[in-house]
Amino acid sequence: MYDYLLGGKDNYAADREAVEEVVRHAPDTPFLARENRAFLRRAVRFLAQSGIRQFIDIGSGLPTQGNVHEIAHQVAPDARVVYSDVEPVVLTHGRALLAGTPEVTVIQSDARHPEDILTDPQVEKLINFDEPIAVLMLAVLHFIDDADDPPGIVARLRAAMAPGSYLAISHVTADFDTDNNVRDAGAVYEKATYQITLRSRAAVTGLFDGFDLVSPGLTTLSLWRPDDGTIIPPNADRQWCYAGVARKAT
Repeated sequence: MYDYLLGGKDNYAADREAVEEVVRHAPDTPFLARENRAFLRRAVRFLAQSGIRQFIDIGSGLPTQGNVHEIAHQVAPDARVVYSDVEPVVLTHGRALLAGTPEVTVIQSDARHPEDILTDPQVEKLINFDEPIAVLMLAVLHFIDDADDPPGIVARLRAAMAPGSYLAISHVTADFDTDNNVRDAGAVYEKATYQITLRSRAAVTGLFDGFDLVSPGLTTLSLWRPDDGTIIPPNADRQWCYAGVARKAT
């Protein structure tokens, strides 16, 4: 569904039908999907410029334009990147895309089981956990319900991250959903493989426990360090997706 929202070609009729239903309730969904991708690009560029040379992109989705390794390599050609996703098709497409790129790999794993990611042989081969890393969890934690303990998942990842590491998150919210459009759109996912859990600003902030948010803190997608000359869209402070990057100090 995300691939279709981004204008990709790797999707199925059921995905397209579900997206059209989501858009019927929340017409700005395609725009926010693109803004989420733009946030990824800005965040990765910031992290690479901050000295990060190791990235783990959890819930990476299908490869598309402006992938993490492409952005990171513009700043640091030696950056190492692990893509992780539960969908087998991501593994297939990722391996085809990354053939001949030894500093980048893709693994199949479930974000609900961080230990499997941390101990994967390909991850252990590419990532040195004694050095700072960046963990990216963009538009993924809202697909993990409360019963699976998203804060606990992040805490396990944090425990494995060296001081100076970073965490980037984007997460949908209903904080500004005065007409229930976002809730109705989220209900469409009840028929999908993974359901959406809309979380409040306080709940999303809690996912960063043990990290220090970098400026401008937790904000919406368009307002996180927009590029110079960017025209900020109307009501950008009320977008229904939060975004933030934080650093582990100790």
